[in-house]
Amino acid sequence: MTTAAPSKTQAPDVAAQITFAMRSMGVAPIPRNYELFYEAFIGSNPTLSRELAALGSRASQDELDAIGQQYFGNHQSRAIEAVHGKLLSELDGLLRVLRQEQTSLESYNKLLGETYSRINSKSSNSADILRSAINILTEATGSTMAHGEETVVQMAQRSQEMDEVRRELDEYKRIANTDSLTRIANRRAFDEKLASVYAGGSRPLAALVLADIDNFKKVNDVYGHPVGDKILATVATVLRNNVRRDCFVARTGGEEFAIIVEGNTSEEVLQVCERVRTALETTPFKNSKTGVNYGPVTISLGFSMATESEDAGELYAKADIALYCAKNAGRNRSRAYEDGMKKDFTKSWLIYKR
Repeated sequence: MTTAAPSKTQAPDVAAQITFAMRSMGVAPIPRNYELFYEAFIGSNPTLSRELAALGSRASQDELDAIGQQYFGNHQSRAIEAVHGKLLSELDGLLRVLRQEQTSLESYNKLLGETYSRINSKSSNSADILRSAINILTEATGSTMAHGEETVVQMAQRSQEMDEVRRELDEYKRIANTDSLTRIANRRAFDEKLASVYAGGSRPLAALVLADIDNFKKVNDVYGHPVGDKILATVATVLRNNVRRDCFVARTGGEEFAIIVEGNTSEEVLQVCERVRTALETTPFKNSKTGVNYGPVTISLGFSMATESEDAGELYAKADIALYCAKNAGRNRSRAYEDGMKKDFTKSWLIYKR
């Protein structure tokens, strides 16, 4: 799916469009449903788009979940929702314990007030009142202390359970943002990261690098998809190993990758691109058993500086134009975006939101 490049005044509001589509079909606005419509909207799977459209305006949750299971397997978003539910349940339990403790303390304070009034009363024998007050306070204090100890135990148990739920939730989030084939960040994580580049409202010293494996379709056609998958995984490893650890590396779809570099000048980013390109060019792609050589495998890279764009949409469009120019100039090269570069079309930058 390709659209015109987003303008400076109107960045693509994908979230609003997807939400409108879900509302018009009467679909519940929950993460696992949004995930389905997000994938359908970006056009990465035409069959999925057709199946969702075929449901009409009365899609049931069971029908949507069946499609999610078909295309996403274990449907990680659904798992995340379940963990959120567990966490909310644990919080509710903790709140109940705290409310019980509050009620106990309020009763104890009320008893203290009544006892104080008795002691100050002049209508009864002071000695009898004092003995009665001491007995009442002793019993009430012992009961309150015992209840307090029980509360401490319950809160400790709740705290441990919530920590376990949080760890489980963190793991699900990590899985949901990881490309299963290459083990680096996926498109969803990339969209979120790119959105954060301009989060401070200013133009930071950062760069977006887009990379594309050259002639990858030929590799799949000649050697098959299993070999193509191994090449994708190796390319991802080469990219990850040849940039700083604080650089963000993602597979954004098919044979496309992205790197977000922060704190470097344009000249330094170009050096990063060339280091990655050269490393991949010299990496052997050979089957150790059959001796078949699948290489050389090369990539083209294009990048743009965040300081030269007003928002993430413009940054993505410029980096994509630079990548197009690198491929159009012969492939296996790096290009920085320059004013005057033109392209007949650009891909939309899509923000993934829950």
